[in-house]
Parts: sequence; C-alpha cells; structure tokens
Amino acid sequence: MSAAFKDRYGPWALVTGASDGIGRAMAEDLAGRGLNLLLAARRRELLQHLASNLGARHGIECVPLPADLGAESELSAVIAATRQRPIGLLVAAAGFGTSGAFLDTELEDELSQVDVNCRAVLALCKALAPGMAARGRGGMIMLSSIVAFQGVPRASNYAATKAYVQSLAEGLASELAPFGVDVLASAPGPVASGFARRAGMRLGATESAQTVARETIDALGKRRLVRPGLLSKLLGYSLATAPRALRVNIMRNIMAGMTNRERSS
Repeated sequence: MSAAFKDRYGPWALVTGASDGIGRAMAEDLAGRGLNLLLAARRRELLQHLASNLGARHGIECVPLPADLGAESELSAVIAATRQRPIGLLVAAAGFGTSGAFLDTELEDELSQVDVNCRAVLALCKALAPGMAARGRGGMIMLSSIVAFQGVPRASNYAATKAYVQSLAEGLASELAPFGVDVLASAPGPVASGFARRAGMRLGATESAQTVARETIDALGKRRLVRPGLLSKLLGYSLATAPRALRVNIMRNIMAGMTNRERSS
C-alpha cells in the first residue's frame, strides 16, 4: 500500500498549515507512508520541531518552510522551494476563519482570509499542476468544509472561501483526471484544533484531526469528495436533503450557538 501510494503521489508532498490541526495530522500520516515532505506554516519553532521529529522517526527528508501564505512574498518563496523538488502531492490545509456579526468584522481580516484560503490555494495549484500533468501522476487535496455548500450567517466570508475551494476542486478534478492527476475535496465538520480559538468559536462535539487526515488520504484517487469523520457525514448528508434556504437558516442557528449572540440592530 505505502509503496504504491509513494509511486503515485511521491516522492515529495507539500503540506500547508502543517504546524497544527488537520495539516499536522496530514503531514504525520504522509510521513508514515514514506513521502518526503515540504512543510509550510506560520509558526517557525513548531514547524522545525515537527520536521525534525518526522524525519528522524520515518527516515524521510522533511523541510520546514516558515511562511504566511497570505503574504505574497512568502507564498512566492514556498512556490520557489517546490521547483527544486518533484512534488507529487499538494495538501492545501492552511486556512483560517472569522466568526460573528459581519457588521463587526474588520475588512483587513476578511481580505486576509481570502488571501490564505483562496488566493494561495489557487497559486499553489497553478504552480504544481503542470509538473504533475507532465509526469502523468500526482494528487491534490483541498480542504473544503461542511459550510461550503450553503451560505453561513455569522461566518459568511469563511463559508464563501470554502465554497470557492470546493468549486475549484470539483473543476480541477475533471480537468486534470485525463492527465493522471487526482484531485480531492475534503469537507470535514468541526475538528479539535486551534482553528476554533482563532475564529472565536465555541465547539461542542468535534472530530479528531487524525481521523480526518486518515480518511481523507485513504480516499485520494478513489473519490472526488470525502466527508471525513462521523460528524461530517451526519451533518453533511442530513443537510444535503434540505432546500438551500433552509440550510442557511439551520446554519445560522448553529453558528448563533457557537459564537456571541446576534448583533443588535
């Protein structure tokens, strides 16, 4: 299994958002499958420690790339690093969200969210897809979300960025399949990670990042959309049968319970 996986998606993978949560779990899983890793994330010390640990434990090359993917120069540096190695797999796990009343959010935060969640993902796909297509093999994993399939009040911009990722993954999956490149959108539900703290959300039940990573990677090359973890399956499939407008109202009620109360008019 690991040998076949490495032949199809190796020898190198780029994992963004690798210092915490789903990105870190993805890096750990891929290291166990024998892929060499480029690890990109903002937190330098955590990233360097992870790279050193994974390299020693699994006998792989593991290169930390401290970078804020929302900054154009740092995103360009990550892309430059990929040109020095044959990247067979992209795991675009970097991302963040905001929550609460849209009228209370800061424009700078919302634009930064678009830069990291959308612009960086597009730039990395554009940089890596030609090499994969030329080799006739490779894969891309993009982190969508259960919020990607309808508008989500009190997380409107975040949900919109995930809708972009979901749509991009669907389109590229069809476009790149004839070239031997597998594209997978992973749409997890709430996950135990640092995401909620940064977004200012209170989570109830959560899925482990390790479960999300394992089920996502196992689905690569077999499906184009995976809902990893029981929560994602329950929430995703139950919402899928409801009219879109009703889904928006349901998500509004869910988000109201996870964030501060509604803003007074």
